[in-house]
Amino acid sequence: MNSISIIIAIYNRRDELFELLNSLSRQSDKDFEIIVVDDGSKIDLSHIIQLFENQLNISFYQKSNSGPGLTRNYGAKRAKNDWLVFVDSDVIVENDYIESIKKDLETTSCDAFGGADKAHKGFNIMQKAISYSMTSVFTTGGIRGSKKAVSKFQPRSFNMGVNKEVFLEVGGFSEMRIGEDPDLSMTLWENGYTTAFFDNIGVYHKRRTDLGKFSKQVYQFGCARPILNQRHPKYVKPTFWFPTLFLLGYVMGLFHYFVWGYGLLLALYGIYTFVVFFHALFVTKNVNITAMAIIATYVQMFSYGYGFLKSWFKLNILRQSPKQAFPSHFH
Repeated sequence: MNSISIIIAIYNRRDELFELLNSLSRQSDKDFEIIVVDDGSKIDLSHIIQLFENQLNISFYQKSNSGPGLTRNYGAKRAKNDWLVFVDSDVIVENDYIESIKKDLETTSCDAFGGADKAHKGFNIMQKAISYSMTSVFTTGGIRGSKKAVSKFQPRSFNMGVNKEVFLEVGGFSEMRIGEDPDLSMTLWENGYTTAFFDNIGVYHKRRTDLGKFSKQVYQFGCARPILNQRHPKYVKPTFWFPTLFLLGYVMGLFHYFVWGYGLLLALYGIYTFVVFFHALFVTKNVNITAMAIIATYVQMFSYGYGFLKSWFKLNILRQSPKQAFPSHFH
């Protein structure tokens, strides 16, 4: 029997917590517990919990702010079941989410698992565009959206399950505030544990609702990657440099065009934009989403690429420690 504890770390997102708990209240398999940990929110969340107390086996804890990873650890220590399933507060799950997880665990041997994230039909144009840019084969290689794109899957905390004994054995999430989920995945591999991708447990991930917030988020992801490379050198890939090279190539293309009148480099970006346009149109079947998806794609590549380059320079050229270079990334 694979018993499940849902762990939700939350900070302020009251409306999103309601939507997530509402989706969990409609599960076809109702044999699971929910642990909600309030990470020092500035608004009261208790009344949202009260709305579902008669529908769900739910426990609510409040603590001082320490970031998502350590807050999930707090919830994990209080879980009663065999499997810890972490979901971000800005997701919605389908009605067979718990049922599908249990079926997959019966047929697949693993110590941790994860699933894809996708856009719900009710999401607005910006959310759907950002969802495309984060799951497209032309940006992230499709690693978040398709089993076919996954060779060795790194579960992410928006949709991640870990055997409780294994989780506690490796110490849970680290003190990192950004990138704590791939950090845990690689720590599991280094300790001989296995991960799996379950392609039927995708969640609807709302992500950011405007390009400014999205840019800041992926910039932070870019900053985190060289830190992760330093912590887990065995799993460094040359492809991690792609967004940075994309950014530098574009800057060089502008310089060539305006200084020497050469447009070859920019023409290559035109081809890339052309390919993304038709792929996004095929995937979304909406011209407005497609147009915004192109903008979101460039924002993602430029912001991540800049964050990666800045972090790499601080860690490898200036020889700063990760905590010295990015103190806000750690608790």
